[in-house]
Amino acid sequence: MAKIVPLFSSSKGNSYYIQGNRTAILVDAGRNLKQLEAAMSVNGLSLGDVRALFITHEHTDHISALKVMLKRYDIPLYATKGTLDELVRGDKVPACARLNVIEDVTETADFRVERVETSHDAAESCGYFIETPDARRLSIITDTGYLTESAKTALAHSNLAVVESNHDLNMLKNGPYPYVLKQRILSDSGHLSNPACAEALPAFVEAGLTRIILGHLSPENNLPSLAVSESVQSLNAAGMTVDTDYTIDVAPIETNGKSVTF
Repeated sequence: MAKIVPLFSSSKGNSYYIQGNRTAILVDAGRNLKQLEAAMSVNGLSLGDVRALFITHEHTDHISALKVMLKRYDIPLYATKGTLDELVRGDKVPACARLNVIEDVTETADFRVERVETSHDAAESCGYFIETPDARRLSIITDTGYLTESAKTALAHSNLAVVESNHDLNMLKNGPYPYVLKQRILSDSGHLSNPACAEALPAFVEAGLTRIILGHLSPENNLPSLAVSESVQSLNAAGMTVDTDYTIDVAPIETNGKSVTF
């Protein structure tokens, strides 16, 4: 069966390893190469087995390893045209990189990958709806101020989803961040809050989503216990029971060696 290994997830860096039958792909590479290789090693994985890399957008916490990684490993890179243009303009990819624009759907390494619209303050951000070689479906939807219609459609058709639950509203509003940064996070091009995530989840579980991973939690403005509690309460209110109708995990800031099979 397919599995996902959250390697990193937060404003400090993001990367997800998705394993199929014999091949694997990576979504984002937001820590330096040494850290990424170490996280892979902890999980018994190797970048040498990755057949394609998908980038959601050009912010540093999603691309830090790119330039060195793509010099050392001959892995094709996929992203939207806007993201690729920003990566090239910012000298974030080496001249040898194999760059591929993902406009709607691409098939590579036995995976079918569809771009999903997100709303973020980046050139052309996106999430991904992925079908594995054994026909399992997952979505990775983070870094979005709200769930777009295409994101809702992807989540409703997924067996597993990584969904952003970035911040607790009270912690953010009463925390040390400058007012301008708080407004950015709370905006429609910022990040999805705990209540926004929680409110949306019952519809997706009702549609068939059974594995939930809360992702991109803010270390300064959230706690895993708060994010999980709010989502579970929302699902309970809709008559859905944890570990019966669904499972819920939190993608760790640093890998904890745990994978989720789906």
